[in-house]
Amino acid sequence: MNSAKTISANDLRSRLTQIGLRATAAGLDDLVARASQRRWSATQLLEELVRAETEERAKTNLARRLAAARLGRFKPIADFDWRWPKKIDRPLIERALTLDFISEARNLILLGSNGLGKSMIAKNIACQAVLAGHTVLFRTAAEVIADLSCDSPAPRRQKLNRYGRVALLAIDEIGYLAYDAQAADLLYEVVNRRYERGSVIMTTNRAFRDWNAIFPHATAIATMLDRLPHHADLTVIEGQSYRVRESEAEAAARRKTK
Repeated sequence: MNSAKTISANDLRSRLTQIGLRATAAGLDDLVARASQRRWSATQLLEELVRAETEERAKTNLARRLAAARLGRFKPIADFDWRWPKKIDRPLIERALTLDFISEARNLILLGSNGLGKSMIAKNIACQAVLAGHTVLFRTAAEVIADLSCDSPAPRRQKLNRYGRVALLAIDEIGYLAYDAQAADLLYEVVNRRYERGSVIMTTNRAFRDWNAIFPHATAIATMLDRLPHHADLTVIEGQSYRVRESEAEAAARRKTK
């Protein structure tokens, strides 16, 4: 005589959730109905369960990596007007979008004046990396320095380890603000932890020779600028600001409507 106790659907969902089969729990009724209607074998049922769980975990992991990256809103690279800059190395940027530089632990430095799409390009590369399964952090230089400017060494060490572990670290907007020597030391620690171990994307509006003006009296700058460009591709973007062009186009459009 079979003494096995029948589990209610709600209890089964709860137990499936407890053991981490959340996709199966959420779609239990549909799964049971399809299995019965199509007369699946035990093997077919297990195959469908594995497929659903794998797909759901991939979506969850992607959402988690996107949230950690903090890319924000950005224009897709397909909408980038390559003809607008007076100078831009399109082949180098398109090669970076293939993500080959990550496996080589190479850096990418985007140099140019404001409004030429440096951040947008960096965000597109970072997004491609996330979609490819890499861990990514995208932060402005100000955010990195503020994050590491804590009094206690233990939390700072944990944060430095995090910046060092991810597959790709993008540091945006170096040169927009001036910092003290301590900030330079913190940024150097980040670069040093990733040196020849992990890729960095940096965007800046100042040539390396001018970084002493960004970090005045900072002794760490010379060492950082020795390591950062080593195993790196540097591309200079020249031209007028996209934002200025868009503002002028909007103003012209408003004048026509009056």
